[in-house]
Amino acid sequence: MNKKRLSILFTAILIVVTIYTLRPTETTPSHHHVTGLTMGSISYNVKYEGTILFKNQIDSVLVAFNKSLSTYIPDSEISLFNNEDLLTSPSRLFDEVLSKSLEIYQQTNGAFDPTVGPLINAWGFGAGQATATLDSAKVDSLLLLVGLEKVAIASDKITKDTKVYLDFSAIAKGQAVDEVGRFLENKGVRNYMVEIGGEVRCRGLNQSGATWTIGIEDPLVQINERKAMALVTLDDLSLATSGNYRNYYERDGRTYAHIIDPRTGYTADHNLLSASVFAKDCMIADAYATAFMVMGLEQSIKFVEANDELDAVFVYQTDSLIDVYESLSIDQSVELIQE
Repeated sequence: MNKKRLSILFTAILIVVTIYTLRPTETTPSHHHVTGLTMGSISYNVKYEGTILFKNQIDSVLVAFNKSLSTYIPDSEISLFNNEDLLTSPSRLFDEVLSKSLEIYQQTNGAFDPTVGPLINAWGFGAGQATATLDSAKVDSLLLLVGLEKVAIASDKITKDTKVYLDFSAIAKGQAVDEVGRFLENKGVRNYMVEIGGEVRCRGLNQSGATWTIGIEDPLVQINERKAMALVTLDDLSLATSGNYRNYYERDGRTYAHIIDPRTGYTADHNLLSASVFAKDCMIADAYATAFMVMGLEQSIKFVEANDELDAVFVYQTDSLIDVYESLSIDQSVELIQE
């Protein structure tokens, strides 16, 4: 195991909360910085080298993305599918994310599952109210609604069990990053950084002619404070992070974190605090970051070390200390900041 030990007495979770480059912020006529909102209130940042401002086109790419995959839009593809249990002639976006989700669902033995929504809602981390009394019988009944094998692809038709609810929120930001990146590349852009809600893809060089340097923020600082915990350089690579950070609540003396194991119906119980995953496609990195938070440290390390297409940084707790695991291929690209 290749790891660097951080002897830190406070809990620090590696999570991409804000993305920035440690370079001058001024732009030249050949460099653009486009910002906006997508998926409701999620911010996006796109920096690229080029002579044309693509703000309107980028917004159009994201509008089309939401029209297909946003569960908050009543007439989106996914909303209609959830209501009608049938989708004919699915769009490329829907077909792509469902096919990749099925693949990762199988590879992780169900740790990544876009049908886990009923359990997430019942535990109080979704759009609905938490179930007042969530006993084992209730959890078992909800588990009957969970399982991506209940969604079937046949020719140009997709069907599902009636009560199954599909939600791609654990993979969608990554896919949206890939969509914007593909748009830029199709326009001839070779140097860019795309970030949506903390998930990021970089290619080529930044404005200063150096490899993109991304700051990974320490989430324990105050909400209006920014402090990097680690720096990472990315070139033709994506990064996504998932973790038990800030999204939790206490009830009857117990702490409930938002990572729900779709195989058991309960909160994932292990010492892995966060998973940052590096992959060519951000969609893949996004999905595996979620899966690893379900699988736990040991299983996740074995999975990464057996997969040449993935790298990872895992932050985990041992007694009162915080340790960091870095997979071998990414080790030289990550700089941990110690005070």
